Amino acid sequence: MKQFQARHGIADMVVVADAGMLSSSNLRELDDAGLRFIVGSRVTKAPKDLESHFRWHGTAFTDGQVIDTITPRDQRGTAVKASDPMVRAEPVWDPSVHAKSWRAVWAYSTKRAVRDNKTLTLQENKARAVVAGEKAARTPRFVKARNGASVLDEASLARARGLVGLKGYVTNIEADLMDAREVIASYHALWQVEASFRMSKTDRAP
Repeated sequence: MKQFQARHGIADMVVVADAGMLSSSNLRELDDAGLRFIVGSRVTKAPKDLESHFRWHGTAFTDGQVIDTITPRDQRGTAVKASDPMVRAEPVWDPSVHAKSWRAVWAYSTKRAVRDNKTLTLQENKARAVVAGEKAARTPRFVKARNGASVLDEASLARARGLVGLKGYVTNIEADLMDAREVIASYHALWQVEASFRMSKTDRAP
């Protein structure tokens, strides 16, 4: 990234990537190199990141709602917490104060919730078919073993249903430089360009 920046004479650069493309160590290295980033966050991180929000506001969201908070840099570190659930106000990320956290922006979309619920229903139906012995397959999502038998993982399914519609973004850009909605817009702008590029390649294919 630094070589690319130097080669093209870019004074300030923001690296944008999907959730699966950059590890925790990669993010630390980008930050240490003085590079800014915006990456997608896995929805499984939402319960920890939004623990305070869930405590004070419940699990209901409005379309377009945005929560600006923090997330642990190392998700495996049990000693590192995100926002304090006993404090109602979400913390404003400050790298000098939250040295073990990144800034996390979470957004809710009704359209995404409909799509997520549809996907979860398909996964639930597949899991129930496997549990009932109607379908033989590798253990799908929401199926777990209990006493040698396959059973539906009701708890995991309920947790997944409670997080539909949420999309997270992790960044090291402070709020006074880029507000939450600009973080979201910047992330999606890149993927729109990527989608257009892929479509143009398909159009050119013989």
